Amino acid sequence: MNKKLNTQAVNRMFEGILTLESVEECFDFFEDLCTVNELLSLSQRFEVASMLIGHETYLKIAEKTGASTATISRVNRSLNYGNDAYIRVFEKLEKKAAKASKASKSQEKDAE
Repeated sequence: MNKKLNTQAVNRMFEGILTLESVEECFDFFEDLCTVNELLSLSQRFEVASMLIGHETYLKIAEKTGASTATISRVNRSLNYGNDAYIRVFEKLEKKAAKASKASKSQEKDAE
């Protein structure tokens, strides 16, 4: 953990974020917290990370997301030398999607 970020205020904000229970709550909170450009930048980095993990080229990522090569490089550096947080989040999203798909198939089967 970056010592500069480990402050009482940052910890309190993260604790607050962890109380959010839905995408709608997250949307409302982050819309209040961030400017439109900040939120779009964060979501762009998230998409860039997903595409880098999927082994897409910088050119394709730049074309699809509008991210600069500097942004793509920064995200790539985080993926290679960071805390593996992007990886953990994407793995959790995959597990959640698989669980939802399994539940949906089970419901379809029960309906037959």
